[in-house]
Amino acid sequence: MNDAPIVVHRASGTGGRRVTVRGRIMGLAHSDDHLVEFLRLAGLPDAWDLLDDPAWVEWQGGQAHEYAAG
Repeated sequence: MNDAPIVVHRASGTGGRRVTVRGRIMGLAHSDDHLVEFLRLAGLPDAWDLLDDPAWVEWQGGQAHEYAAG
């Protein structure tokens, strides 16, 4: 684990990934578009540029940008 402020957790059994920003649950993302909207709501308007930056986003339990149930 790292100290990234954004964590995209492993996919749920029904699909989608829980997103937390600094420990606050933002919602269940089913796509990068959903993820970016959650980050915008958290005050990060240029979130597309952050998705692949491990200093900002930690993708747990699966490949980055994949939201389907495993």
